Amino acid sequence: MILRAFGETFVTLFVITDPIGNAPIFVAITRHLTPRQRQRAAVRAVAAAGALILGFAVFGEIVLRYLHVSLGSLSIAGGLLLMLVALEMLRGSDFPGGDGDMPEDIALVPLATPLVAGPGAIATSIVLWRAHPGAGGHIAVIAAIIAAVACVGVALIVAERVTRAANPAILSFLTRVFGLLLSAIAVQLVVDGVRSLT
Repeated sequence: MILRAFGETFVTLFVITDPIGNAPIFVAITRHLTPRQRQRAAVRAVAAAGALILGFAVFGEIVLRYLHVSLGSLSIAGGLLLMLVALEMLRGSDFPGGDGDMPEDIALVPLATPLVAGPGAIATSIVLWRAHPGAGGHIAVIAAIIAAVACVGVALIVAERVTRAANPAILSFLTRVFGLLLSAIAVQLVVDGVRSLT
């Protein structure tokens, strides 16, 4: 039962947090940061995303019910926020505001949320926490969340090291390409949110 809970949670969150897909977006967003700032942003993003997913797994249902916020509304909000980031990337601008001295801002928004700990990951953590009751099930869910987020951290750090050898012109081109893909993801989040509300 515990192994099943761990496996189900890990696989589901691994797919949703998409370490391989988020790595190039991380590179594009942080391309003007120094290697040390980029590493720091990766670590902070993973720590914040992990804390957010764990927090919502344990208390999310209570918080959303208290605020009268549906998961569909959360999905729409995340999609709109991602769209703002995508537009900045398509324009070739840094996020946020081109200030390379503030990697903490990039680490928290948009990296930690909504890229890693997006509406999908939050909703899934709430559902899986409810689906695996008992101390054993909850411990397995928590361990699986930590493992899935750690995989994202490894992917971001590996991507950061690959970036050091990349040509700035190529990074600039990739920024716009991934900005386009990110805008499509943002639109899909909004569409999914609207569908769930209707």
